[in-house]
Amino acid sequence: MKSLLLASLSALTLAACAAGPNYVAPITPPTAAAPFVTANAATVTSPADDSWWRMYNDPVLDGLVRDALAANTDIRVAVARLDRARASLRGARSDREPQVNIGASGSYGRTSQLQSFQGIDRERATYDAALDVSYEVDLAGRVRRNIEAARGDVGAAQADADAVRVAIVADTTRAYVDAASAAERQAVAERIVDLLGKSATLTNKRVEAGRAAKFDYVRIATLRDQRAALVPAIAAERQAALFRLATLTGRTPQELPTVAAARTTTPRLVRPIPVGDGAALLARRPDIRAAERRLAAATARIGVATSELYPQISLGGSIGSTAANLGDVFTGGAVRWLLGPLLNWSVNQSAARARIAASEADTRGALARFDGQILTALEETETALSTYARELDRRTQLQSARDNAAIAARITRARQREGQIDFLDVLDAERTFADTDADLATADARIADAQIDLFRALGGGWQAG
Repeated sequence: MKSLLLASLSALTLAACAAGPNYVAPITPPTAAAPFVTANAATVTSPADDSWWRMYNDPVLDGLVRDALAANTDIRVAVARLDRARASLRGARSDREPQVNIGASGSYGRTSQLQSFQGIDRERATYDAALDVSYEVDLAGRVRRNIEAARGDVGAAQADADAVRVAIVADTTRAYVDAASAAERQAVAERIVDLLGKSATLTNKRVEAGRAAKFDYVRIATLRDQRAALVPAIAAERQAALFRLATLTGRTPQELPTVAAARTTTPRLVRPIPVGDGAALLARRPDIRAAERRLAAATARIGVATSELYPQISLGGSIGSTAANLGDVFTGGAVRWLLGPLLNWSVNQSAARARIAASEADTRGALARFDGQILTALEETETALSTYARELDRRTQLQSARDNAAIAARITRARQREGQIDFLDVLDAERTFADTDADLATADARIADAQIDLFRALGGGWQAG
């Protein structure tokens, strides 16, 4: 027994600095911190803007984002999870404090005749009061490592809440932009329908004058009706975006302010987007911070599991009083007390070693997730940069095509009035112009969507601003 005690004390000496590995932040590849591969004229390398939606210079959008950050239900869920993690951390810290229990009881009963001495009343009352104090001597570092793990959980929950805010800001901006771009596309579609309607009216007059065939009128009227059929679908898209905007800002559809639907043009940026570099990206992205904090928590839990290999020592004491009369509880003769240490050590350590192995596996998994999150962040950002650049190039070409189509349509209409060309040439020119005009409006919407994807990939926007 003496040798066993000496062995335990020796083990405790070795474990006094807290069992398990000390956490060291993982090293990211040097290339991850380099400038982005997909640089373009629409971006600059200055630090990214946290309040990126303000770059659209739209006070209505600013107000909607504020509302979303304050009232969105997903954010409230994330904040509740953060509060729970903080409560768990307070619980872990409380293990460093002495544990104090106060108890009192009173009873009245009758004992068996075989259990009673002659002359002593078998029915009697018993009153008891006690104060118990215990304190765990954290030589193996179980409490310390548990606090480290809880602190990591809090950091991960905080980063998760920030990630939800990033997503909600992006989704709110996207819903607002979708509603505005749908209104713009609807206006373009209605303008095209009106233009085709005028052409149909003019052609019908030519038919009545015997200068054109009825078939010419039918074909252009068909094209007009085809374009008119697109208008309700675009209007439905706009309504859906507004309903989504209401939900994101914590409102019912009826409560969405009318000013949210007032914009009828797609928001556009007037200056290049600041994107920073890879190093700034890794520091900003909440999902990377969450993965790093989970790795820290998992590493600390190896120490919690390892501490089970060593004896657990508690210092404690108790003072109490037991008496047959309530008034005698506080007399000196009824008082009892005791002091002493308590050593608890499981000799069969197979289960503890299994838990250590499980914790080590969890830590390896957390490290893999952290490494994967870095790769994902870089992939998403580079993809967003590339998509944004290509959408800008696409719009430039569409603008040129639209301008040329507009010129061609004007020329063909004039030549038709002069009788220089047949109706098929006019119809083809009108159809081409309608397609390029609609494509240009769609391109503006796609550019705004690509911008939001880029802002979201950069990881900013969790501050209430």
